[in-house]
Formats: sequence, structure tokens, C-alpha cells
Amino acid sequence: MSTLSNVETRRGEANPPCVGLTPDTIPEAKSSNTGVSVRYIPTSGMRWYVLRASYGREDKAFDYIVEDGTFAYIAKRYVKKLINGKEKKVLETLIPNLLFVYTTEDKAYEYVKRTPTLSYLSYYYNHFKLDESSKNPPLTVPCREMENFIMATCNKSEHLRFVNESQCHFKGGELVRITDGAFKGVEGRVARVSGQQRVVLSLSQVGLVSTAYIPTAFIQVISNPNLAP
Repeated sequence: MSTLSNVETRRGEANPPCVGLTPDTIPEAKSSNTGVSVRYIPTSGMRWYVLRASYGREDKAFDYIVEDGTFAYIAKRYVKKLINGKEKKVLETLIPNLLFVYTTEDKAYEYVKRTPTLSYLSYYYNHFKLDESSKNPPLTVPCREMENFIMATCNKSEHLRFVNESQCHFKGGELVRITDGAFKGVEGRVARVSGQQRVVLSLSQVGLVSTAYIPTAFIQVISNPNLAP
């Protein structure tokens, strides 16, 4: 993957748009309350936990977690809305109520179970696995999937979509990489979504995310994909 430099975030947002990134250049997480920032550093013993904040309080949880020194990410996109009779672009969460937290098992448990301030926060569970107690464990996402997801969403494109399988008309099963444009470096599968050719990437048990329209000239089939199982 190519490199992105000089990028800062606010509540999981990236500005300016990115054109590719590596783990050490993922946009900083920055609290809107205090300006505290935390950078993503791949570390042994840490994983990407998917957490759910009830009633749209993911930004509130994000600020608390970042101020506590833990990296978090919320995917955002611009949408057009009428405000006081005028059309404006505003940011909204791409996957409602969800935030992604890179931390240890103990720290994730502390946030979800032992922090009264975050009483509205819960795990997003893995319903395809059972732990030693025969219960579904908290869902975690592999680093390479998360890095691809962040690359696809950190430009906050208004054309990003959180979609389901029925909305995607896939063109073959090959994995591809986008070679140019705002989504350069993103890997996924080509599909028609909302009548346009896009690249769709999967986030383990969370769902599918589609990019904006991608010209065929910007699509390269990859024989040794980074995201291969």
C-alpha cells in the first residue's frame, strides 16, 4: 500500500482525503473535546474490537476512549441535508452506532463492563464462534481488513455506501486493487451498486462497504492479494 502523510482526524475523520496508507500513517484519532490525539501503532496483544454505542453516542464514546489514550476509529461520510432551507454537506456516521477500538482484551473489557461513564457501550459479538464458556465472544477485525476499511473511508466521500449482499451485483470473484484516484490502494471486489461500477470491501461480520464509482482503467486484478484468507 502507498503512503499517506500529514493527515489529522477529528472523531475518526481524515482531512485532507487520503490516497493510500500504511499502518504507521493511518490518520490520528483526535478528541473533539480536548484535542488529545492518539496514533495507531500495530502492537502485539492488541486487536481491533467492534463496539456498539446506543442511541447514536459513538462520538461521545470515541472522545472518552481517545482521551484515555486508546486509538479508535469511526467511519464517516458527507451527506447533503436541508438546514434552515439551505442544502449543506454534513458529516454522519457511515455505520450507525459502531466504533472500532484498537486495544487489549483487558482494556476493552474495562471500557464495556467497568466504566460507568460508558454505560451505553457494549460489545458487538461474534455469532459464528463460541468461547470456553460456550458464549459468543466479542467480535474483532483483522488488522489488514481494518487498514483497508480505513483507507476506503477516511476520505469521507459522500458516495460511500454501507450495503448488503442484495444491493451488490458482483462481476466475478476476483480480488482487485484500485490503482488511482481518491480510493487508490483499496482492495475488494468489483460490483454494480446503485447502477455504478464500484469496489466493495468486506468487514468481518459487520457488513459490506462500497466505494464511489471506479473507472475500469483504475481497477487491477491482484494475484497475491493482501486480504487473502
